[in-house]
Amino acid sequence: VNEINRRKTAELWERFTGDWERISRMAVVANGQVRMANISVIAAHTVNGVSKLHSEILKKTIFADFYEETPQKFKNITNGVAHRRWLLHANRELCALLDETIGTGYRKEPILLDGFAAHRDDAVVLERLRTIKRIKKEQFSRFLVGRGARAFDPDAIFDVQIKRMHEYKRQLLNVLKILSLWQQIRDGRLPSRPIVFLFGGKAARSYYMAKETIALIVALGVEIESDPVAKDILRVEFCEDYNVNVAEHLIPAADISEQISLAGKEASGTGCMKLMMNGALTLGTLDGANVEIRDAVGAENVCIFGLNDRDVEELWRRGYDARAYYRGSDCLRCAVDRLYAPLAGKDFSHIADYLIAGRGSIADPYMCLADFDAYRTAFDGVLCDYEDRNAFTSRSLLNVARSGRFSSDRSIREYADEIWHITRVDG
Repeated sequence: VNEINRRKTAELWERFTGDWERISRMAVVANGQVRMANISVIAAHTVNGVSKLHSEILKKTIFADFYEETPQKFKNITNGVAHRRWLLHANRELCALLDETIGTGYRKEPILLDGFAAHRDDAVVLERLRTIKRIKKEQFSRFLVGRGARAFDPDAIFDVQIKRMHEYKRQLLNVLKILSLWQQIRDGRLPSRPIVFLFGGKAARSYYMAKETIALIVALGVEIESDPVAKDILRVEFCEDYNVNVAEHLIPAADISEQISLAGKEASGTGCMKLMMNGALTLGTLDGANVEIRDAVGAENVCIFGLNDRDVEELWRRGYDARAYYRGSDCLRCAVDRLYAPLAGKDFSHIADYLIAGRGSIADPYMCLADFDAYRTAFDGVLCDYEDRNAFTSRSLLNVARSGRFSSDRSIREYADEIWHITRVDG
C-alpha cells in the first residue's frame, strides 16, 4: 500500500507540482489512514455510478480530483432488475395481456415492451389493466391474511414504500403525511376512496432510529385501526419479515411507488424499477433512478416534488432551520405535534424532538420538514388524478411500456460493452 501511495503521489507531483492540498486529497495514505476509496479508483480501469445522478455526484464531489485527472475512467451504467422475476414470474396476468397485445418477444428482449405504449388510449386494454391490478391486490391480501394480517380492501389505493429502513430514505416523511391525512379525516374531509399504506424493509440490528421508525409505523397502524372515524378509510401496515417472496406479491399490487429519499442521497435502489415495471406511478424526489424514470416516461407520467440535489446543497450552505418549516405550515405542525401524544400506548415524542430540535446534532438532518408541504401537495394531486380512471391507467400502462430499459439485461450488456470489453456468446 505504501508503494502504491509513493508511486501515485510522485505521479501527481509531476502533473500538479506544488498543489499539496490536491495531492493530499488524492493520496492513498494520509493522516494515519489508508483511504480505500482512493486506492480503488487508482487501481480500477473504470469507475461507474449506478444511476445517472449518482455518477454525476461522484464526479462532482467525492472523486472530483480523480475525475479531473482521468475523466475517461468515469462512466455511468444504471442498475437494472430481472424482468424474468419481477414481471414474468410475479405478474403472469399482466404478461398474458402483453402477450396478446404485443407478442412474446419482450420475454427475451425487454426493450420490446415499448410497443405496449401504442395501447395507452385503448379503453378495452385499460379496463383489462385495471382488472389485473385488482386481481393482484386480492392475491396480495390473501397472501398477508395467510401470515396473520386482516384482509385488505382491493378497491383501495395501495401506496407502497418498500425500502431499507434508513433516515435518508425518509419513511418518517411518509409517516408525517399519514398523520396529516388522518387529522384531515377526523376533521371531516374524507378522501374519495380508502387508502392502504404499505411499508416493508430491513433494518440493521444496531440502528436505533430505524428500529424506532418501524415501531412508530406499527403503532400508527394500531392507533388508526382503533379509530372508528378513520379505520375504514386508512390502513397502515408494516409487512413483517419483508423478503423477496413478500415483494413478489406486493409489487404487482401497488398503485403508488414512494421513492422519497432526500435528493442526492440515493445512489440507485432498484425497487423503483420493479414497481414501475408493474404499473405503479412513481411519487418521488429527483434522486437516484427517479431521474431516468422521469426521462423514460415523461414528466407527466411520474409525480416529482421537492428539493433537488442542488437545492439541498444550497440550503445546507445557507443554514437549514427545521423549526422555521415547522412554524410555517399548519398542516406540518399538526402532524409533528401528534407525535407528542402516545400512539398505541407508546411514546414517540423523541422523534418529534429529533425533527424540530435535534438529537445531539442538527434537527431533521434529512430535511423531511423542508419537503413536507410539497410532498403533501403532490400526494393530494395523485389522489385526485387516480379518480380519472382511464387517464391514471394510461399513465400506468406507459410506465410498464417504458420499463424495458431498466432490465438487468441492458445493464449487463452495457458492462460487457463499455467496461469488460467482452462479446456476447449466442447459443
